[in-house]
Amino acid sequence: MAVTKETLDRLATPKPERARWLQATLDFTRQRPLGAIGAAIILVMAVVGLSAEWLAPYDALQTDYGAMLAAPSGAHWLGTDAYGRDVFSRVIFGSRTALIVGLGASIIGATLGALIGVASAFFGGRIDLVVQRIMDVLISFPLIILALAVVAILGTGVQNVILAIAIPMIPRCARVVRSSALAVREMPYVDAARAAGFTDARIVLRHMLPNVTAPYLIMLTAFLGQAILLEASLSFLGLGVQEPVAAWGLMLRGAAVEFAETAPWMAIFPGLAISLAVFGFNLFGDSLRDALDPRLRTQ
Repeated sequence: MAVTKETLDRLATPKPERARWLQATLDFTRQRPLGAIGAAIILVMAVVGLSAEWLAPYDALQTDYGAMLAAPSGAHWLGTDAYGRDVFSRVIFGSRTALIVGLGASIIGATLGALIGVASAFFGGRIDLVVQRIMDVLISFPLIILALAVVAILGTGVQNVILAIAIPMIPRCARVVRSSALAVREMPYVDAARAAGFTDARIVLRHMLPNVTAPYLIMLTAFLGQAILLEASLSFLGLGVQEPVAAWGLMLRGAAVEFAETAPWMAIFPGLAISLAVFGFNLFGDSLRDALDPRLRTQ
């Protein structure tokens, strides 16, 4: 079959940016269906959180003392809590709180960790030694313990909870990114940048950081599920987000032991929301790791 000039021109013409993104999305969905399911859960959670005012049938703070501990019904799909607040509305608004805390803590923790890891690998020597010993001290504490210590110092509230969750994530991301940055440091283009007289800051920011994007994104997505779970844990202990903010951990705390038998829906539905969110982020994070790590990439 003869190849026409039009066919050659079409093959030679690069695909538009939108077409490339669409093709990449389709390939990801076909090759990693579990990751696509996780991405769908994340997308639904984001849409629900952003559209909470329009989706929630009631105000999340609205109390109705005539409908306290009401069972699920047509008026209140998931029942009400001890103050007569609609559980369904609070679950919807709680997704926004979870996303704000999860994204904020993950972005801050992963970004600072990536900067520290790249700088430590680039300078090496005593700087690397001191930085890594500090990271060893921080990483020796479990996430929840270090977060509790930070909250005890800073106090409660959304901003402080974000910082409390971000700080324990910094050394974990720094370790992973540093291992990749050590290999990048030996690349010829880094030596060429030094020979050209570029400053250390420019070499780190312009030449090394872009080449550790894959481990950074992997750690970022892995931290999201952990951050949501940590926020719920801190709120459940009374050291995270405070009333009257709608948060899944606070809803579990409100569903104390005295309501376990009389109003189990107060704990069941927030618990399901937390589990589904963490499950979605873990599925997507694992699939993204497989897609970005060349050692795990299937041919």
